[in-house]
Amino acid sequence: MIKLIAIDLDGTLLNEEKKISAENKKALAQAKAQGVKIVLCTGRPLAAMAHYLQELGLVDEGDFSITFNGGLVQKNDTGEIIEKKVLDLTDIHRLYQLAQQLNLPLDVLSDNVVLQLPSTPQKQSLYNVLNNLLQFQPATLDDITDEFVLNKAVIAYEQEELDRKIKEIPREYYDYYEIIKTRDVLLEFMPKGVTKAYGISLLAKDLGLTPSEIMAIGDEENDLPMIEYAGLGVAMDNAVPFVKEAADYVTTSNLEHGVAKAINKFVLV
Repeated sequence: MIKLIAIDLDGTLLNEEKKISAENKKALAQAKAQGVKIVLCTGRPLAAMAHYLQELGLVDEGDFSITFNGGLVQKNDTGEIIEKKVLDLTDIHRLYQLAQQLNLPLDVLSDNVVLQLPSTPQKQSLYNVLNNLLQFQPATLDDITDEFVLNKAVIAYEQEELDRKIKEIPREYYDYYEIIKTRDVLLEFMPKGVTKAYGISLLAKDLGLTPSEIMAIGDEENDLPMIEYAGLGVAMDNAVPFVKEAADYVTTSNLEHGVAKAINKFVLV
């Protein structure tokens, strides 16, 4: 019996206009009414998804989200962090050196604040285009102290150059970090071991749930760990091929209310 549904946002719950369809809203509301936990799992901070939580009625006591790709587990009603794994200052200095080596802009996220570092002054990060609900501020390495909670670092740049530069990342960086391309123009660096599956597993432990009681729905590379972890892994029809191959079930696309169709098939029975 499914007791928790973990759902990605972009390309999964959201359509191309970043909207949630009426069909998806209805299915989620019915599942929640039956006592199923609805958990949005995203690379975003909580502040950048608050409007979706409000829209779906997921702001009650006992509602949770997985943010920063599994780096934080948070209560939706208060924002309280109940589980976390973050970067430290050594990581930021190391990733800054990498960004300079790749000649690409580096942004560091601290909750809903984006610290924009001058790794390549002549190149403009695209991250503010992707997440305009966040607060952006220029910063130097000296500005970043132990007082900051350093959730993740990102490189957001034009796809062709980003894809070319990814091939130049030294192997040892993959030993230090989870390095995942979450959109065509976005590369993310998380603490080693942090994935959406990691965050879900921590929440599941807190709630006394097993993987067999969890359904996960997603479409991108960063959704693969949670789809493999969940007892029922569901890929969108628009998912990247290896995510579809790993899934237990492939639903329709994000333009065809695939989330609702999966919930109707496996939960609302």
